[in-house]
Amino acid sequence: MQIDVERAKKVKSILVTLPRPENDKSPYFALAEKYNLKLDFRAFIHVEGVSGKDVKRDRINFSDYTAVIFTSKNAVDHFFRVCEEMRFEVSADMKYFCITEAIALYLQKYIQYRKRKIFFGKQTAKDLEDVLKKHNSEKFLFPCSDVANEETQNWLQDNGYDSTPVVLFKTVISDLNDLKEVFYDVIVFFSPSSVQSLFENFSDFVQNNTRIAAFGATTQQALLDHGLILDIPAPTPEAPSMTMAVEQYIKAVNK
Repeated sequence: MQIDVERAKKVKSILVTLPRPENDKSPYFALAEKYNLKLDFRAFIHVEGVSGKDVKRDRINFSDYTAVIFTSKNAVDHFFRVCEEMRFEVSADMKYFCITEAIALYLQKYIQYRKRKIFFGKQTAKDLEDVLKKHNSEKFLFPCSDVANEETQNWLQDNGYDSTPVVLFKTVISDLNDLKEVFYDVIVFFSPSSVQSLFENFSDFVQNNTRIAAFGATTQQALLDHGLILDIPAPTPEAPSMTMAVEQYIKAVNK
């Protein structure tokens, strides 16, 4: 990791732009304890569900589909929420394709896992390519947010899969007014929407000595587009996770 010497101030506080974890198993807590850091979590964006009535208005009929593709736990929650609102009983023959095993296992919250046809990949829809080829005659429903994963949808369409995106939840900017006079040494971002939230809440934001960490190419680009300095990028070959990248930076500057 290349460190900007002029910005290499000691890190004492970190703001993670995500909701606070429900338990203390997050690696951020271990990081804060190890380096005696002030650690706060604050969701810069939140999700609001689209009503079943709105889905019907868009003339999406769930019974027309034989398979569902899930790219997030939010998508799982809102799919089954809308199904309940619409009084649609999901067929036991429905097939579920999840981009990660964690999302696949999350389905247990709603269905009997062992009795259903569930497939999962490692990280992206492309990881499901081999299994999708074996099910290319399915009609796929792709539950998503209003800032849909275009990469996934484009890949499905480019490869000839009969897939229909349906917006079941929306990403909404959170009110961060209480952070107006609060400053952190490091702010950690995970999505372009969180970057948008920063500037919608604080249009006159000036970075100064705040170091910025960002996970993923689109998030990093959003920060650069706003003229901010990206101090801690992830993932990298040396730091595949955000916490690893942040820790490497802290080790370098907190000497």
